[in-house]
Amino acid sequence: MNEPTDYRFYGRRRGRPLNPGRRRALETVLPALRLPDGPLDPASLFDFDIEDLWLEIGFGAGEHLAWQAVRHPRIGFIGAEPYMNGVASLAARADADGLGNLRVHCDDATDVLDRLPENTLGKVFILFPDPWPKTRHRHRRIVADPVLDRLARLMRGGAELRLATDHTGYLDWMLERLTAHPAFVWMAACADDWRQRPADWPETRYEAKARAAGVKSTYLRFARRGAIAVSSA
Repeated sequence: MNEPTDYRFYGRRRGRPLNPGRRRALETVLPALRLPDGPLDPASLFDFDIEDLWLEIGFGAGEHLAWQAVRHPRIGFIGAEPYMNGVASLAARADADGLGNLRVHCDDATDVLDRLPENTLGKVFILFPDPWPKTRHRHRRIVADPVLDRLARLMRGGAELRLATDHTGYLDWMLERLTAHPAFVWMAACADDWRQRPADWPETRYEAKARAAGVKSTYLRFARRGAIAVSSA
C-alpha cells in the first residue's frame, strides 16, 4: 500500500517570479509573521491573549486562512506552506487586512507539529492537499498515520479536523485512514455533510477552478475523541 512510516514534504517551493508588491510583502511583512525557532508556546506567539489556536496545513495562496483570521480576531492562527509564491500572497493579504492573529511557517508542516505542546489545537485544516495520484508517489500523501498521530496528540478532545479534496482516490484514502484511527470520529450525519461546503468554509481559487471544470469536491469534518492514547509507532 506504500504506507509511509514518516512524512516529509515533496513538491515545489517556488513558481513564477513574484510581482513587486509580493516581493515587498516577503521582505517587509513576512519577518513579523514568521514563527520563532525552537519549542512553540502558543501564549507567547501573539500580542494578545488568544482564545484558541487553529492550524492550516498547506494554505496554498492563503485565501481560506486569511478569511478565517479576519472573522475570528481573538483566535490565533498558524499557517504552514513551503510554496513561497503562496506565502507571498498570504503576506500581502495579512498586510492589507492588518492580521495580527496570524503566524506563518514557510516549510514542512511537521516541523510545526513537532514543536507545539500537547492539547493545543482547537481546529486543523488540510484543504485540497496534493493527491499524488501515481501509485509510486502515494507515500508522499500528508494524510497518513504518522501525521494523524501527531495531530491526535496536539488536538484537544472535541477539536475539529477539516479536510477537502476533489480527487476520488485520495478521498477513499483519507476516509480509510481517518475512520480507522482511534483518535478521530467522523462528524457526518447525512450526505450533505460531505457534499456541501459549510457556510464558514470559503471557496478557494483552486476549488473554484475544479468546480468550473465540472469536478466535484468533498468536505470532511472529523472530531478528536477525548483522552485516547495514540501510539507514536
